[in-house]
Amino acid sequence: MFRALAKMAENAAKRLKTSSDGSAGAVTIGTHNGHFHADEALAVHMLRQLPTYASASLVRTRDPALLATCHTVVDVGGDYDASRHRYDHHQRTFTTTFPERPTKLSSAGLVYLHFGRALVSQKLGQDEDSEEVGVVWRKIYESFIEALDAHDNGISSYDPDALAAAGIEKRFSNGGFNLGAMVGRLNLNWNDALPSDPVEAQAAEDARFELASRRIGEEFDRDLAYYTSAWLPARAIVQAAYAKRNEYDAQGRVMVLEGQAVPWKDHLYALEEEQGTEDGNKVLYVLYPEKPMPDAKWRIQAVPVTKDSFQSRKALPEPWRGARDEALDEITGVPGGVFVHASGFIGGNKTFEGAKALAEKACSF
Repeated sequence: MFRALAKMAENAAKRLKTSSDGSAGAVTIGTHNGHFHADEALAVHMLRQLPTYASASLVRTRDPALLATCHTVVDVGGDYDASRHRYDHHQRTFTTTFPERPTKLSSAGLVYLHFGRALVSQKLGQDEDSEEVGVVWRKIYESFIEALDAHDNGISSYDPDALAAAGIEKRFSNGGFNLGAMVGRLNLNWNDALPSDPVEAQAAEDARFELASRRIGEEFDRDLAYYTSAWLPARAIVQAAYAKRNEYDAQGRVMVLEGQAVPWKDHLYALEEEQGTEDGNKVLYVLYPEKPMPDAKWRIQAVPVTKDSFQSRKALPEPWRGARDEALDEITGVPGGVFVHASGFIGGNKTFEGAKALAEKACSF
């Protein structure tokens, strides 16, 4: 099932047909007018990054006759049919999800399902069938697109019934700020003045939508650039470090990034899962230089329980926390101490040998 969906998605851009004269400029994208949301704003932006849609015009309407003239329609029309470039998710029968993910897709997820591989392939300069394109395609969905799908479909990050049953309450407001809210705030307020002329009023609304599409598109483009140019190259470095971890601890609990710090968390968790690493042999501490220089200071970082967790698998020992410099040396018995954070998630030493000694002591503490 996964392979079939992936194959269908990765070749979508290759199957595109334009107008009878073949001109890309003739392509029109349709979506609904009125209050706009993050999913269709991003869907339009993603399409426009592909050659076929680079000069596409946009029609915002709910008129079926006008939508029927559009080459591609997103988030309106009550129809999902990739063969006709129709990508709506509001129909009662719609249940499509990204392969091996539980969240029902929005128009952003649908467009990404079918065209995401082409976007990643274009950025990497690799064939859509390549393993690296597939890795980034999945990662961007899970880290960016899925949140928009959930937001638009009214799906909470946590099961509200489970939270209520556990008596868990929110400690403070996050201001309601997320990707969806970022776009939503660009809609007109209820008491904003509108041009009296309907055509001018629609043009003003469309201009706001175009701004919203560019704004969320900037965030997507940053993520795409990051995952293709920084996160993906780090994968091989973490793989090499993980393979050598037993050189620093017999149980493999210390991983060393020898050259410089790289984004390591996602790759470490993936490696441990792929290799079925037992809890007693999972990495507790990661060591890395602060800068890619021979005389750089070194950091020791406790591995969090999950990527975004503030809880560590094993925080640095409590007596070390909050200590600095000579006071830290006296407590740890390791010279060259720089600091240990008050929460114990990270610390520093002037040398690699010092950071390694701290890791050895922390493992056995």
